Amino acid sequence: MARQEVLDRIKKDVTTNKIFIYMKGNPQFPACGFSARACSILNTLGIPYGHANILEDEELRSAIKEYSNWPTIPQIYIDGKFIGGSDILMELHDRGELKKLAGAA
Repeated sequence: MARQEVLDRIKKDVTTNKIFIYMKGNPQFPACGFSARACSILNTLGIPYGHANILEDEELRSAIKEYSNWPTIPQIYIDGKFIGGSDILMELHDRGELKKLAGAA
């Protein structure tokens, strides 16, 4: 797949889902502790979210880092905007800001 096609896929993923996470593994079987923590936090919101396993696609793994200008995985997007990784997600959750960002009741 051409680089621009991968970047277009990322843009579509993050703009057509309220919340989207690029992670190692999937929400049922996260392949790293940071991805597991991020999914656990997102699950507390009770809002469905999209996901992509970057371990299944080397082009996607490289392109997502370029797209966000962020070197690590997981990467969480809300309303098409890059929020950060699991540490930032945890901080937002602890401060009660994540629910507001995600539009959770």
